[in-house]
Amino acid sequence: MPQLIPVRKGEELNLSRLESHLRQTIPNLPESSLMVKQFGAGASNLTYELTIGSWEAVLRRAPLGKVAAKAHDMEREFHVLASLYDQFPLAPKPLYYCPDESIAGKPFLLMERKYGVLLESELPNGMEVTEEAGIRLSEQMLDTLVKLHHVDYRGSKLEEISKPVGFMERQVHGWIGRFDRAQTDEVKAFPELKKWLISHIPISQDATVIHYDYKFNNALFSDDLSHMTGLFDWEMATIGDPLADVGAAMSYWVEENDPDILKMGFGKPPITTKSGFFTRNEFIQRYAQKSGRDVSGIHYYLTFAYFKLAVICQQIYYRYKKGQTNDSRFRKFGEFAEALIEHSWTTAKLGGK
Repeated sequence: MPQLIPVRKGEELNLSRLESHLRQTIPNLPESSLMVKQFGAGASNLTYELTIGSWEAVLRRAPLGKVAAKAHDMEREFHVLASLYDQFPLAPKPLYYCPDESIAGKPFLLMERKYGVLLESELPNGMEVTEEAGIRLSEQMLDTLVKLHHVDYRGSKLEEISKPVGFMERQVHGWIGRFDRAQTDEVKAFPELKKWLISHIPISQDATVIHYDYKFNNALFSDDLSHMTGLFDWEMATIGDPLADVGAAMSYWVEENDPDILKMGFGKPPITTKSGFFTRNEFIQRYAQKSGRDVSGIHYYLTFAYFKLAVICQQIYYRYKKGQTNDSRFRKFGEFAEALIEHSWTTAKLGGK
């Protein structure tokens, strides 16, 4: 299950203030004291487990320091979850949104606590990564994404807060602007990649609900790995081009023969490098079959996804370099961001091969 750790230094919550606020807001809380632990995974928002006796919830808030405009919007994520969890119960039920920064340092979201097995680089408890397990888990990730892209969003708050028309144009220019603002060092491939991304923006397919950060370590599975029990980190979810969602998922779907910088960028090689897991091409083609969508232009979306991932890493590295976080995991993120931009440019030139 997700790694729970003591709260990291510098990322503590004011427990007395938070508990007082919860007791004023949430009825019938047990008399026990508030206990807080931190989820150790993740490199963006700060996420905590809260327990008061038998009551439990998860608190999410933006990271320390200055954050990118429109990023880490907990109120928006609250509305996304409120729009989805009835139709798509893998999304946790939102419990409460607090805009008051004085309670937890930033506005925060409270949501349902879900349980399950987190898969990153290995299977848990010494379970063997068999070819059968790799196939089964790949199929679950594929089927869940297809199911998400069929959710009826009409009339929901999610439709109200999304802008599907012109989605890719806004995405490309928006993420380029984010990189410009967070850049710390010259990246040789960036100017040419920037020109290519702007000049090759595709015509989007019909819009669907998209998660936009879809990967194994944002999901939980049952102990026997027979089904998914939760899907998290809906911060970037919106109504947009479903192929952008596939591209984003494939930017995390690392293969054994990928460059070492991709395999080792976040630490150990991800579980998708193990035997039995679909290749990116297998995932994409099976997605086309199950969704009925044309994926012939997927190489653009994959190129853009590698760039988008590079920007996310660069933004995190920018906060680390500016002293806004002391988390040592982020020390190499600048190098990884540069390598991802180089890989994105290579992907563009090779047509996604």
